[in-house]
Formats: sequence, structure tokens, C-alpha cells
Amino acid sequence: MKFICLLILSPFVFMFSYAQTKVTLSGTVKSSSTGETLISATVQVDGTYSTQTNDYGFYSLTVPAGRHQIVVSSVSFSPFNDTVDIYKNTTLHVRLDDASQTLDEVVISSSRGRSLSSPQMGREQVNLQEVKHVPVLMGERDVLKVVQLLPGIKPAGEGNSGMFVRGGGADQNLILLDEATVYNASHLLGFFSTFNSDALKDITVYKGGMPAEYGGRLSSVLDIKMNDGNNQDLNVSGGVGLISAKLNVEGPIQRDKSSFLISGRRTYADMFLKLSNDSSLNNNQLYFYDLNAKLNFQLGERDRLYASGYLGQDRLSVGDLFGLDWGNKTGTVRWNHIFNSRLFSNTSLIYSNYDYKISINSGTDRFNIYSNITDYNLKQEFEWNANNRNHLRFGLNTIYHTIRPGEVTAVGEESSINDNYLQKRYSWENALYASNTWQASDKFNVTYGTRFSAFSILGEGDFYNVDQEGRVTDTMRYGSGDFVKTYFNLEPRLAASYQMNSYSSVKASYVRNTQNLHLIANSTTTNPTDKWIASTNIIKPEISDQFSLGYYRNLFNDQYELNVETYYKSLQNQIDYRDGADVYSSNNAIETELLFGKGRAYGIEWLLKKNTGRLSGWISYTLSKTERKIDGINSGQWYNARQDRTHDIAIVAMYQLNDKWTLSANWVFYTGDAVTFPAGKYFIDDQTTYYYTDRNGHRMPNYHRLDLGATMQLRQRKKWRSELSFSLYNAYGRENAYVIEFQDSKDDRNTTIANQLSLFRFIPSVSYNFKF
Repeated sequence: MKFICLLILSPFVFMFSYAQTKVTLSGTVKSSSTGETLISATVQVDGTYSTQTNDYGFYSLTVPAGRHQIVVSSVSFSPFNDTVDIYKNTTLHVRLDDASQTLDEVVISSSRGRSLSSPQMGREQVNLQEVKHVPVLMGERDVLKVVQLLPGIKPAGEGNSGMFVRGGGADQNLILLDEATVYNASHLLGFFSTFNSDALKDITVYKGGMPAEYGGRLSSVLDIKMNDGNNQDLNVSGGVGLISAKLNVEGPIQRDKSSFLISGRRTYADMFLKLSNDSSLNNNQLYFYDLNAKLNFQLGERDRLYASGYLGQDRLSVGDLFGLDWGNKTGTVRWNHIFNSRLFSNTSLIYSNYDYKISINSGTDRFNIYSNITDYNLKQEFEWNANNRNHLRFGLNTIYHTIRPGEVTAVGEESSINDNYLQKRYSWENALYASNTWQASDKFNVTYGTRFSAFSILGEGDFYNVDQEGRVTDTMRYGSGDFVKTYFNLEPRLAASYQMNSYSSVKASYVRNTQNLHLIANSTTTNPTDKWIASTNIIKPEISDQFSLGYYRNLFNDQYELNVETYYKSLQNQIDYRDGADVYSSNNAIETELLFGKGRAYGIEWLLKKNTGRLSGWISYTLSKTERKIDGINSGQWYNARQDRTHDIAIVAMYQLNDKWTLSANWVFYTGDAVTFPAGKYFIDDQTTYYYTDRNGHRMPNYHRLDLGATMQLRQRKKWRSELSFSLYNAYGRENAYVIEFQDSKDDRNTTIANQLSLFRFIPSVSYNFKF
């Protein structure tokens, strides 16, 4: 701990030697056409000093006093190049023009380019042009489907928006939309994600070496930022596809000072059902909608205020018999303040809500089930550019969680169901964090820091002690606001890079993460009705220690990138179910259904990417293993985690045929999911009962699929652009297994038949998109 403190304080020593002889250049970088601030734009002075803009377009660079050549660049923009006299601390705001597109320029890229010198590992920055061109299910541009094509990130199943990252479960990914947590990022039972790409500005994935400002999940961070809104001109864009329509409106409130953004999307499959004469169909509902909105105000040279929100809802119903509603609500208010040319502050107030409601109306079984998780979050962060060799980031984060795991309420006096209210759970999560990126030499860079977290379990409610057989042995009652237990964890972060030459580098990192919110699910994919629970006196925080090593190389004058990363992850306090557990209908304490142990995940990832020219795209391959070891499961031996997959391959290609047509294709292959199939069966009272042996000891069939796409630019006018997008999902009609069910043969009960259910074959789609 003393060593970490000394390292964090080291910039203060360097600062005194710099302050007497050097001055600071700072400012923001924006798009000249929209006024959007640009993230990760590169600012270079004399080709010697270099930095990148932060998440809000701000940069700071310390240079010797004098005349300097300034170059500012960002992907898809023409670079700024000028000579500036800097004899005192100077503010220079830069606006970049959109680059004219030619066939020889970058058509599409899976990132904005990986820095060879940065110590950051396991980060992928997705260019939104990928979302535009990569063919996906039913033509819906889906950011999560594109993310799943990157190495180390595996889809949770056919058409599912959930993902497994480096051996982690679907609940071990922190998904943020303008800093607000999104607990269920799926629509239509997971076939689409909640994110409307028209409203998005930046998508960054961290699958290893997460910076200290992120916490609360073990495996990854998906940080998504919405557009600020065009503060120059009013723009309208939208599209109409087979199952949905969308509209995006943005423009200035006061030119150059403030702007707004409103973006909406809705499916209309349910409207076609109403055209049917069959009453069993026209009374059903199946749709989702989402709405994004954002305001931003430039309050002066040093202050900026943002307010953004998201509202999404799904509705599935079968007449009056069954209904399922679920949705997310988020809201974020952020205040940026520039104290001086080196110190930047961001203060955020954040709200997040996820809930679902199930309605059942069958005979006398008439009842509703409701579950909800709500967060109130305050985050204060500072960025301090001490000098060109030290960039500090530090802050605090406090979150108040309320979880309603389930409420059953009877409907009508004739209902045979009694009201049942599971206890609400309250918790308070706090963290302090600090990190520094230190340029030790021209070739060697280090990022070091730590995150100190405290998770407090609060009353009111009953808490239990449970024996090895899962029986409650003692009940303890706590009043409102009482502290039941607090878990303290120190989460160190360390990463280093060594640039071997101008085109290659090696990097290594270590990161510890803890997780106190856990998703309880029996199935292999994420469902809206899965239960979120917080750590208790029995359910301890999950802990992950990840070690990573990587090699990075630019090939053929930066036309290609080759990245290889290997990792090993040690996991503590992993959660799994007792044999025969029932986490949905049981009224028993959830702790009685669970077991705890350890885990491990390790693998190697390859990414070969072509960035320029008519043909662009990437090939990714992941070789990995994920296992658990828990007393009471599989005789205490190591067994496959449900997300274990040995091989995962994705090939993505985009080809700009001419000014009008862009063609695309992607092919994916992965090892079948680890599952538990019955090992035998017996008969009780003329009913078939299956028995099981090894947990996750079997495999679903291997999965592979080819998707094709094409985009045609229609005739463009001065203020009107439009296009047609075509796609064919599962082009060669592979019948991939979604579910395999076992049943007795009609001819011989002693014979068991396995029936495979497949979802999608040959799914064509077309959509029309416009902008003016």
C-alpha cells in the first residue's frame, strides 16, 4: 500500500521541475459540422509531445514556451495543422472538418487505432460505421451484435444480446449508457439490444485491465455514450425496416451554445397481428420501443451541463392469458468544470431502474409477479495533467441500491393465489479510486492505481444462517437503516507497455475486480425474469484476479494490425445452484438454493485487422477454457462453466464496390455450449423422471452461420441523403440448435428421443434509411 501511495504522489515531484520552464496548452476538439466534442482525438506538438482528448473532448499538454507546430487529428476528420505562439498558458479550441470520402481512404474500422505506447490492454473501440454495414438479424443495426464479433467476447446464444467475456457470466459485464447502469440490455427476449445506434456517439469495451474508475463487475465494461446533439443545424434522420421504424431529431437550442437530441424506435409486428381474423392471434402483443433524449448547454468557457435519459419497454402477451412487460429507465445529469489548464472535473448524478411484470390469468390462477432494481448514483471525478509524463485520474462513487426480488399479488377475489412479498433488499456501495499514467521513458509507459470499495448491506429485513444441506439454522432481524455487514476490498490495477520499435510493442497488466450484485438464472441465456440479488451475510462478493500479456504489431505501413493477448483469471466466491434448485417458484431464502466455490478462466485471443482500402474488416479467434470447482457439485471436481467454449471464430469483411454499393459479410463459428443432459431415467407413478450426473458435462452441437449484406446509396441531393440496406441472416440455412428436449418415444417408453429446436434459417431483410 505504501508503494502504491508513493507512486501516485510521484507526479507532485515531477511537477515542480516542469512548472518553472514550461507552459500548458489546453482546450477542446469538436466537429465543425455538428459541434460534437471528439473523443480520443490526437493532439501533437512538434511531433514530440502528444496527448488525446478525454471523454468530453478536453485535452491538456505541457510544452516549452515558444513557437510550435500543432497537429490535431481524428478518424473520419481532416487534420488541423497550424503554427501557434505559446509563451504562457494558452487555450486553443479546435474544430475539425469531416474528411471527404474516397475509395483509398478508410472505409470502416473496428477501432480508432490501437496505441502501441499506451499501457491499456483489452480495450476495443467500435466505429459506428461497423454497426451500419455488418449484416445482422432482421436488418436491425445492433451495437452488441457487432461487439460480439470481437475476440474474447462471445454471444450468449442464437440471436442473444447477452455476452460472455473472457470466461465471465452474462451478469459480469458492466453496461453503461451515459454512465447509467443498464441491467438488461435486450429487447424481444434478447434478439435485439436496447441501444439505438442512431443516438450513439462512442462505444468502448474493456475486457481486461479495466481503469480504476470502473468497478462492480468482474469481466468487462461496455461504456456507451450518446450523441450530444448538433448545435449547428437541425438534422432529421430515420429508417423503416421489416419489423421496426426509427426517427432521430437533433439541432441547436442556441447555436454554438446548446443543443438537443431526441431519438425513438418502435417495432410494429403486433400491428400485423391485428390484421388477422383469428382471435387467438389478433389479441396478442409483441413489440418494444425505446426513447433517447439529451440536452447540453455551454455555460461559459469553463462549464458545461448535460442532461440525458433513456426509456425502453417490451411487451409480450398472449391474449388475456399471459403477459410479460420489462424495461429500463435511466437518467444522467453531468456538470463539466475546468478549474485550470491542467485540472478537469466531472460531477454526475445518475438514476437507473430495471423492472419486469408477469401477468397470469388462467382459470382461478390469476396473479401478477413484479420485480425491480433501482439505483441512485453520485460520481465525482477529476483529471489532472500534472505534466507530460503523468496523467492522474481520481474520484469517488456512491450508489444506493434497492432490490425488490419478487412480489406476487392476487388479481380478483376468485384467485386461488395468495399474496406473497419477498423481502426488499437495500445496500450502499461506495468506492474511492486513483490512477496515474506515467511515461517512464520514450518506450516504457506504466499505469498504476487502485480502487477501494465498501459494500454495506442494510436493513430492514431478515437474514439467515444456513447449514451445509441448505437448511436455515438461524434468522436475524434488522431494522430500517441498520448495517448488517460491510465488505471492504482493495482492487489494485497495474499495466505496463514497452514499445520495441515504431511498429510493435508488448504489454502486461494485472487487475482485481469485485462484484456485489449477482444474477440468478437457471437457463443458459439471459432472460428478462432472471433475478438480481445483492451480497448478503452468506453470499460474499465475487472476486477476480486477471493477469494479461499481449503483443501488438502494425503491418504494411499501418494498413493492418495484429494483436495477440493471453490471459489467466482466478475467481473467488463463484455462485452456482444446488442439484434440483428452484430459484423461481420457491419461497425459501435464495441462499438455501446456492453453493459457492472458486473458478478459473484462461485463453489466448488473436485479432488481424485491415483498416484501409476498399476491402476492410477483421479476423478474430479465441481459444479458451472456463471452469468451476464447488463442493456439492460434480463430486467436488472441476467442471465446465455454462459459458465455456473452446473455440470462437469471427470473420468480418466489408467491400466498397463503388460510390453506390458497399458489400459485407460475416461468418461465425463457436464450440457448442456446455450443458447438462440426462444420463438416464426411471418411472414413478407412471411418470418419466430423468436423472443427471456431471454438471455441464455435455455439449450442444457446434454453431456456425454466414450473414450477407449490401448497402446501396440512393441519389443524394444537397440536403437529403438516403440508402437501402439489404441483409440475409444465416445465408446457407444452418439449423443451429437453440434448445434440445428429451422425451419418451411413442413406440417404446424405454427409448428416449432428443428433439432439437432451431430458430432462424434464411432470414432476409431490407430497410430504408434517410437523413436531411
